[in-house]
Amino acid sequence: MTTDRDLHAHLIGQQGSRADLNTPVLVLDVEALDRNIAAMAALVAGRGIALRPHAKTHKSVDIAKRQIKAGAVGVCCAKIGEAEALSEGGVTGILITSPVSAPRAIERLAALAARADGLMAVIDHPGVAEKLQIALAAADANLDVIIDIDPGIARTGVASAETAVALANTIAASPNLEYRGVQFYCGSQQHIESYADRRAAIVERTAYLQSVIAALADAGFAPAIVTGSGTGTHRIDLDLGIFTELQAGSYVFMDKQYLDCDLTGEGGDPPFEVSLSVDARVVSANHSGLVTIDAGYKSLSTDGGVAVVQRGAPETAFFAFMGDEHAALIAPGIGAQLTPGDPVSLTVPHCDPTVNLYDSYHVVAGDTLVDIWPVSARGRAR
Repeated sequence: MTTDRDLHAHLIGQQGSRADLNTPVLVLDVEALDRNIAAMAALVAGRGIALRPHAKTHKSVDIAKRQIKAGAVGVCCAKIGEAEALSEGGVTGILITSPVSAPRAIERLAALAARADGLMAVIDHPGVAEKLQIALAAADANLDVIIDIDPGIARTGVASAETAVALANTIAASPNLEYRGVQFYCGSQQHIESYADRRAAIVERTAYLQSVIAALADAGFAPAIVTGSGTGTHRIDLDLGIFTELQAGSYVFMDKQYLDCDLTGEGGDPPFEVSLSVDARVVSANHSGLVTIDAGYKSLSTDGGVAVVQRGAPETAFFAFMGDEHAALIAPGIGAQLTPGDPVSLTVPHCDPTVNLYDSYHVVAGDTLVDIWPVSARGRAR
């Protein structure tokens, strides 16, 4: 099988080599990436809060290590498979943010706890805590756990303060589990476009979180760690001052969903740069009002709207999926402006699932390919 390195390693270091990449291809501007990493690290450190960015966004050992070098205390992973992949690459301080409940997955989690430095995992059910205790004892391992609190979307997490306290008691009775705190991730609020509306929603949800924390504290389980937040609410959550650490992830790349949001309430440019692109090429230009490019459903996420032109075509061109392999760029006269083979760069609708479609990041500085990084945890959804 021909790999990305087989195709492109010879282009590394050649000035302007981005233009010679086989498309569609996932492209990462390393200079913008590093500026984003530094900006978030400085912002959070200035408030005396820890940063544990979510690696479900990038699924990359290389990016995780850059974040930790910049001051992050670790990273978050959505699934046990992601955590295994990043741990195998030498990443420490991993928090698994989705409950691990399948019998085989619990065994894997216990095995990972025995070898992974600083591993934590969320839990939201006493029955799972009991099964995890048995597996950890068999593996002669211990695990720090975080109680996941449902923020109101009924996806995961305990549903009330009373069930949080009951779960804390179960954890306390489990010698191989160590209670560390709570997780509260308001996922449905992250993409409310209006800053004022988003802030109002988070203020209301934070009041609920405080009531759960108070109940836990009254029962002797005051959380040392309160973890959550995201790119969409990071400024609001910092101002409210409840979290001890933030899980923001998409800030490293920025995508259309977050570009559509006022992240700061101050207007103006977004606080983070677009560092991620999908580069495509025109493959057909036989109509005056549209051209066809080689990036369709297999190359871009289909949630979060559609891709937008970053460069190579009129910024006003409308993107429309045309099938698995193709999409159209539609604009007056575009068929006369572009010809087959012309490159086009796209800002992705939703970065996390788009990244999962690719084996590698093609890392560029300017228009020069400087490295190829694996998407280390691609497809590790179990």
